[in-house]
Amino acid sequence: MQATYRNFLIRDWQPPDRQAVANHVQSILVEYGLANEPVGADQDVLTVEDSYWAKGGEFWVIETQGRLVGTAGYYPVARGENAVEIRKMYLRSDVRGQGLGRYLLQALEAAIATQGYTQIWIQTASILKEAVQLYERNGYQPSTGIETDRCDRIYVKSLSAQ
Repeated sequence: MQATYRNFLIRDWQPPDRQAVANHVQSILVEYGLANEPVGADQDVLTVEDSYWAKGGEFWVIETQGRLVGTAGYYPVARGENAVEIRKMYLRSDVRGQGLGRYLLQALEAAIATQGYTQIWIQTASILKEAVQLYERNGYQPSTGIETDRCDRIYVKSLSAQ
């Protein structure tokens, strides 16, 4: 992935991004009062090669003026049929409200569809109000089967229904 949206560069994660991405994810979680789980739910940002790439997924970083301001990724999951889960879609507070989240979600959906997947799952927390609104406005339906302790919402969307 390499794309631009306004003054943002969206590109594939690379190994030198590892610590900056881990710090970014932790800062977003702290902002919302959510627990960082570096040996649990958040280990994937430290092991992108195994957690995303080896499974056929992707992980992206978003930069502006050389500064990391966001992340987003997906990987296949056993839930549902021919499904992936969108993970770690986090934007710094100073870049929210510019349409970047919607752009990223649409770019993720396009990449996922290109890979032949037909179902997308997203786990999130109610306190992430911007994320909840984004998912609901873009056709994600509430479901059941939360697997991450800090999450209290799960959504699913079928790409074949678009």
